[in-house]
Amino acid sequence: MARFLKFNLENKIVLGYLPLFLVIILTATYPLIIYNKISKINKNIVENDIILIETADKMVDSLLTQESYGRRYVILKNQEILNLFWQRSREFDSQIALIRSLPEQKNIPTEQIVSLHNEFNELYEERIELLNNPDTPIANEDEGKIKIKLEELINLIQTTTLNIKRSQTKKLLEVWAIGLKAFRISTIFSGIAILLGVGLISLIARGMLRSISQMKLAIREISEGRFDRPPNVNSKDELGELATAFGEMTLRLSQLEKMCLDANPLTRLPGGIAIEELLKKRLHTGYPVAFCLIDLDNFKSFNDRYGYAMGNKIIKATARILEKAIEKHGSDDDFVGHIGGDDFALITIPNKYDIVCNYIIKEFDRTIVNFYDPEDQANGYIIGKTRQNRELKFPIMTISIAVVTNSDGKQQTNHVKVGEIAAELKELAKSLSGSVFVVNRREKE
Repeated sequence: MARFLKFNLENKIVLGYLPLFLVIILTATYPLIIYNKISKINKNIVENDIILIETADKMVDSLLTQESYGRRYVILKNQEILNLFWQRSREFDSQIALIRSLPEQKNIPTEQIVSLHNEFNELYEERIELLNNPDTPIANEDEGKIKIKLEELINLIQTTTLNIKRSQTKKLLEVWAIGLKAFRISTIFSGIAILLGVGLISLIARGMLRSISQMKLAIREISEGRFDRPPNVNSKDELGELATAFGEMTLRLSQLEKMCLDANPLTRLPGGIAIEELLKKRLHTGYPVAFCLIDLDNFKSFNDRYGYAMGNKIIKATARILEKAIEKHGSDDDFVGHIGGDDFALITIPNKYDIVCNYIIKEFDRTIVNFYDPEDQANGYIIGKTRQNRELKFPIMTISIAVVTNSDGKQQTNHVKVGEIAAELKELAKSLSGSVFVVNRREKE
């Protein structure tokens, strides 16, 4: 009989607390569901909106470069320039194809953009045909039509980019609204738990409310662009685990934002801050390092001769060569950064720098001549002026690489000194003819 009464009493306790247990479970799991929903929105921003914005910027660059080649062909009537004109047109088409492949591009006026681009090409084709027929006069209004069509096309792309950015802002606001709704619903669950519980349940409810408030505050901080205030939740339950995961996500977002702000807008490579932090960390931990400081020779004279648009193309091409070098011949932890202008940095390991640097030099020397006009290629130099307005012959651009390693096995933690030695070596490399790399194995300072 006593055992029967005990069994019934235990059943009553279980049945009495069952609604409370359900509320606790809902309160703990609901933020996880919300976190998953927020993650999907963030993933959409990264995999769709950011790519759309970057591609739109590249489309404008391609258009401006294409139009530049078109104007140069009208003046010079050089077939290679015309080929470059159509090459940029194909680049534009490939960027349109990339946009069409994205999951959310139905609101992008791709067909209108393609149509305007085709009209732009047709106007140039008509102008080129007139150039090839010397008996047919060329009207100035044709050039005006091309300019108007180009402006119309660029305005449409820029308007589209603005709409994408507005959509991105709307999604961020949606994240904040979801977080606020999660707070309200979780508060309701917690209120029910308080009504159902007694002393211990009240303590649990207060702890949950505090955790949810911290989560709400953290979500609001993130939605406003502040990533340095993770949720202060110390509980060991599901909310504590969620807060830990949320804190890790916040730290990662902070790192990504820092890298994004520091990244070079032209090459999208990490900038000086990221380079310095990685070098400092690897030297401090005794990780084997070969720090390569990379500079282009005669880059300024090329810019003066061909313009900044072509100079930017060389910077981008150099960045791709560096990335390809570590992809083909480097290690998994190798790093490429863009300090600014024509200065780059590459971090690899000591037994890899030789093959990596040789690959960079070979690919750069093979590629760089394609950016020069045939006449300058044949001459092997361009005519430029110094700051004192004196004319000089500047050779075809070369690349200089300074390498500093800690391959002697001694720990080297002074990243500033490594940078200074690399800068000295770079000046030595630039004083040598052709594309070269020079090496200095550093001992502990």
